[in-house]
Amino acid sequence: MPPVPSGGPAAHSAVRPERSAWRDVPRLQVKRFAGLAMAEAPALAEDILREIRHEYPHLPLVLDESGEPMALVGIRRAIEGFVQLQLADAEDRPRSHPAVFQEFGRGQSLHGRSLDSLQAMYRLGVRLAWRRLAELGQRALIPPPAMYELAESGFEYLDGLVDQSVRGYAEAAARQAGERLRLQRKLIDLLLTEQTEQTGHADHPARGAAAPPDPARALAERAARIGWPLPGRVSVGVLLRPAREAVAPAVGQGVLLDMETEQPRMVVPDPDAAGRPELLRRAMAGWSGAIGPPVPLPDAAKSLRWAEAAVRLVERGLLPAGEVLHCTEHTQALVLLQPEELIDDLSRRALAPLAHCGPTHARRMADTLLAWLETRGGAPEVAARLGVHPQTVRYRLRQIRELWGDEIDDPDRRFELELVLRARRLRDLSGGP
Repeated sequence: MPPVPSGGPAAHSAVRPERSAWRDVPRLQVKRFAGLAMAEAPALAEDILREIRHEYPHLPLVLDESGEPMALVGIRRAIEGFVQLQLADAEDRPRSHPAVFQEFGRGQSLHGRSLDSLQAMYRLGVRLAWRRLAELGQRALIPPPAMYELAESGFEYLDGLVDQSVRGYAEAAARQAGERLRLQRKLIDLLLTEQTEQTGHADHPARGAAAPPDPARALAERAARIGWPLPGRVSVGVLLRPAREAVAPAVGQGVLLDMETEQPRMVVPDPDAAGRPELLRRAMAGWSGAIGPPVPLPDAAKSLRWAEAAVRLVERGLLPAGEVLHCTEHTQALVLLQPEELIDDLSRRALAPLAHCGPTHARRMADTLLAWLETRGGAPEVAARLGVHPQTVRYRLRQIRELWGDEIDDPDRRFELELVLRARRLRDLSGGP
């Protein structure tokens, strides 16, 4: 008997071998057996469904458009399809397995159940069907070798039905996953929208105008749709892809991840929870990026802003790449290096007295000034910090006082000087300009 044309991954199964014991069975006996089996199919299907429901009492019965249980329809079609496939003439053979078994697989996925119980039901049905077919084979005087061959084909046919269910299960799971990702992205967008944008800029809406939507309620509704418990605090991360086709990091359950943007974003609930930092560190191996500071849930956009600022510094080479940084561990760099234009302008004004010094001398004077401002000590303390002789420091400090005059004693002026000198040191340490 030739192979059955396409109709699913298992369309090749349940095909009678080239040398079949059925070839030796008289045609009339084969037709009689086939007729008995087809006539018995409706009653056999009902018996199988009854036994399955006895073994699985909580199995829901879904009705088709005619009000008949889909399970009963599927079992009956499977029996009829098997008989036709094995015993009917070539032109009467079915071209594929019953598509209703894909629906069974989809149903298992949509209700959050595994395929294990469904396959167990299939095996139960095959055992019951084989007993009835064996009885019919005796009535039709079918020789044992042919019946043994039929039993073997029955289990191959079962594999085809299972493949149909697996396909339906996988399709439904993929649709569910896609829908969840879509809803998750919408939730992330809402979380990272500034509250002023969500509520509008008007403190008092115009008389008769509809009240603005409640952002907290909208947030709770979207979170509930994907089963995401609203946390008290969150951190927001921004990632840099190590490669264009990089696989999403396994950030764990509860962390919202949006891989659709150029720089993937993630929302980490309760970032200080036990084990969370270590889990993220392992999951982010090989990635670069930054995680903003923990903030109350309504302020998630603020955490995002700091993460974006840190990522910009990473891209400029002012913060280390090759890891996902925590903004709380790089506060000084974020405060001093982020407002680049303001710091540069302040640096030009604050360090103007060094403009007429040579580059090497100016750098030595700046280093000495910063060490003096940081230690608030005398020449010995500054010398120990710089690794030079105290007399050298005394000479430089006299020059500094000559360059800045009385301004060097002004607390505000000293603060500005320390600010720009610390910013310059951070840039030097990072290799920046």
